[in-house]
Amino acid sequence: MKDKPLVNRVAKSGIITINLENYYPQEEILVFDLKDHLFRGLILREKDFRAVVTAYDWAQYEGKNVAIHCSTDAIIPIWAYQLATIHATPYAKAIVHGNAADFVVAHYYKTLAELDVEAYQDQRIVIKGCSDKPVPISAYTELARLLTPVAKKIMYGEPCSMVPLYKKK
Repeated sequence: MKDKPLVNRVAKSGIITINLENYYPQEEILVFDLKDHLFRGLILREKDFRAVVTAYDWAQYEGKNVAIHCSTDAIIPIWAYQLATIHATPYAKAIVHGNAADFVVAHYYKTLAELDVEAYQDQRIVIKGCSDKPVPISAYTELARLLTPVAKKIMYGEPCSMVPLYKKK
């Protein structure tokens, strides 16, 4: 019996793998919780809050991603989130209203909106399923939405074990 060289059929298949983990935010996500700056943790006093955000050490957010939210059920006026955002803006790389998970979702929507989907015109694509980072489901659904009009075929998983999702007719 003659030894045949091993052929990597997956590599020769022309399938393009997109790994959403590659788009995960690289910078640390810090949370500014308004709860920590409320009277009794529930009431926003305008004068006190303005003094707090003016004196606050915003430099700690230098080059970081910032999520601004309130973790209690306090009624917070919209201007309070805006005021915190204005003070964080000179330092932060990006700012989102919400918690750290909300930041990741917003980051993926922004990043995927900038994706050149035309580069995937008539291509066979597998959206990689396994990742070490918590890629939100919304990132997978948004990528599928963006690729459907251009891709020839969309699959999910790994090139060696894929679930077919879409095939252009």
